[in-house]
Amino acid sequence: MLRRELIPPLLLLLVPLCLLAGVFIGSQSWSWLWQSGTGQMVLWQIRMPRVLLAFLIGAVLAWAGVLIQGVVRNPLADPGLIGVSGGAAVGAALYLALASHWPVALQTLFAFSGAWLALLLVLRLGLSGASLHAMSFLILAGIAVNVMASAVIGLLSYLASDSALRQITFWSLGSLSGANWSWVAALTAVLLAALWYWPKRLRQLDALLLGETEARSLGVNVAQLQGRTVVWVALMISVAVSASGIIGFVGLVSPHIARLLVGAAHRRVLPVAVVLGGCLMVLADAVARALIAPAELPIGIVTSLLGAPVFISLLLREKRRLSW
Repeated sequence: MLRRELIPPLLLLLVPLCLLAGVFIGSQSWSWLWQSGTGQMVLWQIRMPRVLLAFLIGAVLAWAGVLIQGVVRNPLADPGLIGVSGGAAVGAALYLALASHWPVALQTLFAFSGAWLALLLVLRLGLSGASLHAMSFLILAGIAVNVMASAVIGLLSYLASDSALRQITFWSLGSLSGANWSWVAALTAVLLAALWYWPKRLRQLDALLLGETEARSLGVNVAQLQGRTVVWVALMISVAVSASGIIGFVGLVSPHIARLLVGAAHRRVLPVAVVLGGCLMVLADAVARALIAPAELPIGIVTSLLGAPVFISLLLREKRRLSW
């Protein structure tokens, strides 16, 4: 059996393979991309930033999934399932429908505000006065927030102009067709900031897995940790949603597989989940581009088709565990 400490370096070897597969797969042949002038432009201005952006978005979503699952001690918590992605999409849709003539940088601020408010609302509804183990309350609160987000997006779509309506549809389904080097730089900055901030605080998340009382006895400021995690999750999801729209289940599937591979300690789970999330997004984007080429499927549909069975299996496993 493969030793757990060997899994992270082996997964790192998969990263260039996934990136190469993402670059190779598409409606244009590799020889055309490499040999012709137009192909070179497509390769460096469209294909490369798209593949890199897919990896970065998957990594960011996986990181956010690890954080939110750790802080609420709920393996079913996902930024999409608990309404954070929906809240970010509401913010982005509000920008597109009402303020698209404002600077583009404000789009991420709108999305961040929506994600942050949605996450605070879910935590308030789902965890206030209930045990952190009461995952049913959290999931139901996420469903309620998602329903409200869908209603608001529907209203904005009805009021929006034709061009804004097309863009709002983009956010709702998820797509990487708008990838560029600016978004690659923005997602890279977010990941580097998280890489600087979180490694020294992962032991606090480990302590929180034991319970709030136990974590406090170990010197963890639980309220501060939860508040900062809320801000980081909202920041990560808002930037990801601004770049690609709603991408579901990546933040749920990647941490789950990582825990199966390396255990529950966050210092091992986080890097494995980040790599898995990035590779999953690259492969999902390749499938979205190749399945009905030369057209492409929205990547949010592909990730949902892949992630929904995993979520169902997790739900059934938790049901069996609680019935014992």
